[in-house]
Amino acid sequence: MANKPRNDLFDRLMYLGLRITSMAMHWFPVDVNLRTARLIGTVWYRLDRPHRARAMANIQRSFPYFTEAQCDRTAEKGLQNMFMIGVEVLHTTRLVRIDTWRKYVELDNFRNSLELLMTRNQGAIMLTGHYGNWEILGYVLATLGFESTAVARPLDNPYINEWMFGVRKRQGQKIVGKKGMTAEISQLLAGGGVIGFVADQNAGSKGIFVDFFGRKASTYKSIGLLAMEYEVPVVIGYARRIDGKFRFLLGTQDIIWPKDWKDKSDPLRYITQRYTKAIEQFVSDDPSQYLWAHRRWKTRPKGEEPLKYD
Repeated sequence: MANKPRNDLFDRLMYLGLRITSMAMHWFPVDVNLRTARLIGTVWYRLDRPHRARAMANIQRSFPYFTEAQCDRTAEKGLQNMFMIGVEVLHTTRLVRIDTWRKYVELDNFRNSLELLMTRNQGAIMLTGHYGNWEILGYVLATLGFESTAVARPLDNPYINEWMFGVRKRQGQKIVGKKGMTAEISQLLAGGGVIGFVADQNAGSKGIFVDFFGRKASTYKSIGLLAMEYEVPVVIGYARRIDGKFRFLLGTQDIIWPKDWKDKSDPLRYITQRYTKAIEQFVSDDPSQYLWAHRRWKTRPKGEEPLKYD
């Protein structure tokens, strides 16, 4: 079925409204705007029953020992996180520069990742999840001089898409759309480039099912297949917000080296399960920064009933 044509006037008005909002936000310190974003997230959470119910159900299944109050608070903070990322993206280019990044970013267990990135023609796949501020990972690396290409779905509004992606490109980070990405990504990896993915999305009926918080989750095969074809390491990292402020802990949870899967009977499943487990581990360290409302477990293995609220 063809997509409904977009209303160009409406798209332009949305873009104008966002630009005006951005200008107004820069009159205030970033942490003041983050407090406002949390308030908006709380109001949205209370009004948006479907997303609230889905987030609560996902948290209850993932942490069965949580009380209902703990699940509710974790789900609310997860939605607040989405609004906070929007604020942070609009402030990033002004605040995070080569001379200021240490004021806002701490590195945790990141030495091996930086050494890998400094190796010429090594090539690498870098992964994270819908956690903390996943947008700032590539931006900080680009600020430090490490070029990378991020795979992302374009926003529906073309004017907002061009502007927001421009924020990420300003320091040298390249963005590739998911559609038609195969040839470009293959060329980049063959040339020793670095590719970044947000790797915790539902892959539908064509995905490979691996465990994520004790339940089967359909996961894209492409990451493992690319790693195997070009024999590049897979780095799993995160950007965790510190104390609800514009400060981040960038860490490496795991690095999967080609030698790790060479002797495995099913290397694709091994790679996919291992990086999914790494995402689970850093989410477990602070579940309140994860986007629990997204449909991670929507697709079920053949013969299994759909999960309630999914």
